[in-house]
Amino acid sequence: MYMKEGLVTFGCAAEAEYTEKKSIFIGQAAPVESVPAAEAFLLSVRERHMGARHHVFAYIIGSAVRCSDDGEPKGTGGVPVLEVLKKSGADQALIVVTRYFGGILLGAPGLVRAYSKAASMAVSAAGLVVYKSYTECRLIIDYSVYDRMMYEIGKRDILVDGTDFAGEITLRLAVLTSDYEAFCKMVFSLTGGKRLPEKVAVRLDGKMPADR
Repeated sequence: MYMKEGLVTFGCAAEAEYTEKKSIFIGQAAPVESVPAAEAFLLSVRERHMGARHHVFAYIIGSAVRCSDDGEPKGTGGVPVLEVLKKSGADQALIVVTRYFGGILLGAPGLVRAYSKAASMAVSAAGLVVYKSYTECRLIIDYSVYDRMMYEIGKRDILVDGTDFAGEITLRLAVLTSDYEAFCKMVFSLTGGKRLPEKVAVRLDGKMPADR
């Protein structure tokens, strides 16, 4: 999946089910990298739920924004689902709400509420992640500073990818790129000027947004 710094999207593909007056609404949310990927996901939903009457959907993929009522009265499905998607703040994201008709008409207001609720439930089930830039590095330290080093690491936005215990300890870390310089200074100070991390690569990684 194509990612960029600061991208907010769904953490995974997920679904949630809601019943209103015998009609079953299945909300399905998924991260999608392109319009073709969104269309492929929509096709897979149609194939899984061939007996359903409607597959209302909305997606936002950069500047590409689309929604569809899929046979429901105009404005009662696609637009409400798109509004839920916009409110989530997600990009490269798709929501499909599948409806199995239960025989009782809901009316326009009832449809808007039902599609909105199913979409919101799907968003909650999928969760949101924001992609941040991390600098991967290797740090070799003595056993004598290990506990203090792990304490300092625990206070920062640092991912521990691995730890090797041998004659010395080798930590494989991913440090938030914007904090990497400060991290190097901390390591230098903690080791009495003897050690610095070795930069290996830069990657994007998804983390739950703290403000959502």
